Amino acid sequence: MTTINGNGTATVPTNGTNVFETMAPAELLERIDALESRIAELEASPAQDIEDQLSMVVFSGDLDKAIAAFIIATGAAAMGMEVSMFFTFWGLGVVKKQKIYSDKNLLEKGFTAMLPGGTKDLPLSQMNYFGTGASIIRKLMKDHEISSLEEFIEMSQEFGVKMTVCDMSRELLGIKDEELVDGLEFGGVAAFMGDASRAKVTLFI
Repeated sequence: MTTINGNGTATVPTNGTNVFETMAPAELLERIDALESRIAELEASPAQDIEDQLSMVVFSGDLDKAIAAFIIATGAAAMGMEVSMFFTFWGLGVVKKQKIYSDKNLLEKGFTAMLPGGTKDLPLSQMNYFGTGASIIRKLMKDHEISSLEEFIEMSQEFGVKMTVCDMSRELLGIKDEELVDGLEFGGVAAFMGDASRAKVTLFI
């Protein structure tokens, strides 16, 4: 309960402790007005539309993690959520379709040789065994009638999942636009932060 003292100041006790020590009523009203203004700003902000958005950073170039990322993305999109995926560094291997060596310097050609040329070349994060593990996982998925990674990527595009490639990573690794699958967008940190700041859920895979 707020008590108005004889000198015109207000004392507000909370659990036996004064929250505002000798605060004048005019100052209290000023703070209340400021809080109401801030609440109105937050209610009018686009950031309030975050409950139906998922933002994801795909950093890994491993087959199992890529499959998990696209299963989550397609599932969220099917539920009506707005989904954005940001591919950076080794994650660029997930959205490659071929290798191109022409018009590259020696270092870029080295990266091209070492990095996957497409989803078929992606290794497992564990028990890869020179590609045997990845082949086994693909066979098990087919036997259990589970969509392949390539089919999940197509479904994601059909569902309208936004897939953005990190420009800086693409330039550092010497990856040309022609090496990437169609339907991608290009951007930097600002592009990712724009999506992540409005997302209810942000994942790093």
